[in-house]
Amino acid sequence: MKATTTTHLAQMLARPRAGTDALFDLVRPEAFYERPVPERHRIIFYLGHLDAFDWNLIGQAAEVPSFRPEFDRLFAFGIDPTPGQTQQDERSDWPEAAEVRQYNLRVRQTLDDVSNRISEQILAVALEHRLMHAETFAYLLHALSINQKNIPSAAPHLPSPAPIHAMMEIPGGTVTLGQSRDQFGWDNEFESCEVPVAAFAMSKYKVTNGDYLEFVRAGAKPPHLWRWHEGRWRWRGMWGETPLPWDWPVYVTHEEASAFAAWTGKRLPTEVEFHRAAYGTVDGEGERLYPWGDGRPDSRFGNFDGNRWDPVPVTATPLGDSAFGISQLVGNGWEWTSTVFHPLPGFQPFPFYPGYSARFFDGEHYVLKGASARTDARLLRRSFRNWFRPNFPYVYAGFRCVED
Repeated sequence: MKATTTTHLAQMLARPRAGTDALFDLVRPEAFYERPVPERHRIIFYLGHLDAFDWNLIGQAAEVPSFRPEFDRLFAFGIDPTPGQTQQDERSDWPEAAEVRQYNLRVRQTLDDVSNRISEQILAVALEHRLMHAETFAYLLHALSINQKNIPSAAPHLPSPAPIHAMMEIPGGTVTLGQSRDQFGWDNEFESCEVPVAAFAMSKYKVTNGDYLEFVRAGAKPPHLWRWHEGRWRWRGMWGETPLPWDWPVYVTHEEASAFAAWTGKRLPTEVEFHRAAYGTVDGEGERLYPWGDGRPDSRFGNFDGNRWDPVPVTATPLGDSAFGISQLVGNGWEWTSTVFHPLPGFQPFPFYPGYSARFFDGEHYVLKGASARTDARLLRRSFRNWFRPNFPYVYAGFRCVED
């Protein structure tokens, strides 16, 4: 991993801690024992999980004696059940929120004192784990009843031109998956390898709600965040319902995305095709760091880094287009690929976190690329891989179609 001082990484933990604390502040006190997503833990678990993860990772590496081993175990691991598999625990199985917050505070104080004894890699794992949970907790927060949330102010939505859909030709070439060992990455990002890809065409824009409406009118099931009310479709946003925004990307499951693509006579892109479309260059010389080039990510280039809670129109950020003229390959919604989540050649699990990726190489999870509005800019690196079950309806994931 490239040189980044452990002191700097420890200081960097302060920002995501503040960010996740702010997320939990959006939950009204009486709602901490709710389970907005039936397959997942109650909210109280996530309040304790982030700092318990840090303790179990950093505290053990620093050989610090546990002060609350029952909390270390209770909040240690999340779950990945199949949709429809409801959890059976009771409210009484969980401690009071005030007690969990006291545990979190002591964890942070203790770990900050020993952070200079911890490797850069382990601190980076703690940092990015928290950043990823800041996004996945947003899925739970989205599903929570509006009267159980403290509503913040939100940026207004700016008008954008209507999308004119087109298939963009992308020549064949070679893409690089993964990265070299001198950079930080999760275990599934290694080893770096070059893969050839044949020519194909990809839709300039993500599939929109308006596009998908035609599929629904043809008999398809409406997406999870749609609701029919008083003779019209509405979109269930984070802070309330709005008339369905036709030019926003549709958020669907992998199964729904695959069905739509087949209905149109097209298909979902592979992980390799996504890389070629997002990071390839027209002259074939090298690859870009980001679709728009090597410029540092900011709001000019896409809807990411937590600047907004909801999507924006698919035409809203043209400065973020790839070299082939394809829009929003990073930001405004993850994108499903047809690639089953699998190890890259030379994969080695982290010795301190052996199950992070390996337990999901089960043929039941699919790779997503890009980013959503809630994805932190640190996670926009080219090699980062996301994955979910094909019928998981809560993730902020859209898609686009390709054809040979």
